[in-house]
Amino acid sequence: MLDRWLRPRRSRAKITVLCLLLTVIVLHGTFTPAKSGSSKENHNHHSYASRKRVEPRRVLEEVQNDAAQSDNNNDKNYAEFDIFKILVDEEDGEKEKPDPDKPYSLGPKISDWDQQRSEWLKNNLNFPNFIGPNKPRVLLVTGSSPKPCENPVGDHYLLKSIKNKIDYCRLHGIEIFYNMALLDAEMAGFWAKLPLIRKLLLSHPEIEFLWWMDSDAMFTDMAYEVPWERYKDFNLVMHGWNEMVYDEKNWIGLNTGSFLLRNCQWSLDLLDAWAPMGPKGKIREEAGKVLTRELKGRPVFEADDQSAMVYLLVKERAKWGEKVYLENAYYLHGYWGILVDRYEEMMENYHPGLGDHRWPLVTHFVGCKPCGKFGDYPVERCLRQMDRAFNFGDNQILQMYGFMHKSLASRRVKTVRNETANPLEVKDELGLLHPAFKAVKVSASS
Repeated sequence: MLDRWLRPRRSRAKITVLCLLLTVIVLHGTFTPAKSGSSKENHNHHSYASRKRVEPRRVLEEVQNDAAQSDNNNDKNYAEFDIFKILVDEEDGEKEKPDPDKPYSLGPKISDWDQQRSEWLKNNLNFPNFIGPNKPRVLLVTGSSPKPCENPVGDHYLLKSIKNKIDYCRLHGIEIFYNMALLDAEMAGFWAKLPLIRKLLLSHPEIEFLWWMDSDAMFTDMAYEVPWERYKDFNLVMHGWNEMVYDEKNWIGLNTGSFLLRNCQWSLDLLDAWAPMGPKGKIREEAGKVLTRELKGRPVFEADDQSAMVYLLVKERAKWGEKVYLENAYYLHGYWGILVDRYEEMMENYHPGLGDHRWPLVTHFVGCKPCGKFGDYPVERCLRQMDRAFNFGDNQILQMYGFMHKSLASRRVKTVRNETANPLEVKDELGLLHPAFKAVKVSASS
């Protein structure tokens, strides 16, 4: 503490001494005794003296400027920097406004995608759409705004969320794509996922299933493997209930924050049918009125992708319903409000790998909006519960290496097993270190 108190005073003392020394030099150069000699010699002498007076003055000014800069560190302070100085969007010029009378389209109509994709897979055998028996190649897609969050901690929780998803994907052989680009300005907000999903399906024919997951959802069962065989005859899997959707027409009868979509022509057609309510402005506002009128319990607000999906399935069940699986045997989406306070109970009575209410696969923080200015719930409650959910999932990762969080509310970790000279003999209780599907089959040499 004494050293910290003395350090700035030493710096000021050094500057004072330097200034005093330069002052003496200046005065010495100013006071010049008269000498006999020619006028030319006198002229040369005065020129030299003048230079002597100018040089110390310049050095003194530079020292004073450096001292002023050292006292003003605002330009080095990230906390006080206005980030919007560098977040300047390029001018697009006069952008043509979409015709409100013309139906919105995600892109050129494609009618033979199954044939195109099948041909591609035949010609690219090194990129199979299944990486094992009943193990499809899966791409998990998530993302966030291209700009920083609107609150100081939002980006930290986005980092936690993507770290959590990377962990699950690594363990289960799933590829991951994180998007920060708004591909279509008309489809902002709820709807930004649709143009992205379509682009990825068409760009990656090797992907059998695309798994969309919102940025505010976290994996909380790292051991649970999705029952892919169950969905061999289906193209869209969402958490939901048939009765709530088809009988009650309830707008929360399903959830589109976490769903599986097969890469096929049916899915492209579904995206085309799903998108028209999405363009922002009048179209989305008017569609919101229709959805509020037609769906049970829906508040009045602009059209959202989830309500639009319920509406589409209710109105055109014969066209889409046969290929849609509404899953509720495990938590492809789990509402955080009924789960997070029960984590300690789950840890005491159950184990990872169940995926359901006993140990949920996904905990989704619907309504918390951790990247925005305002949420639908108290900020402190949301952030505390998000920390608990992250640590709940993270414990399953840390335990593989002999650690876990001191508590679900703590960032600190503790050791949970003793080190050994034979680390390869340590039992992998959850089978996550070397799952069977990651084994590489080596063909016998001829």
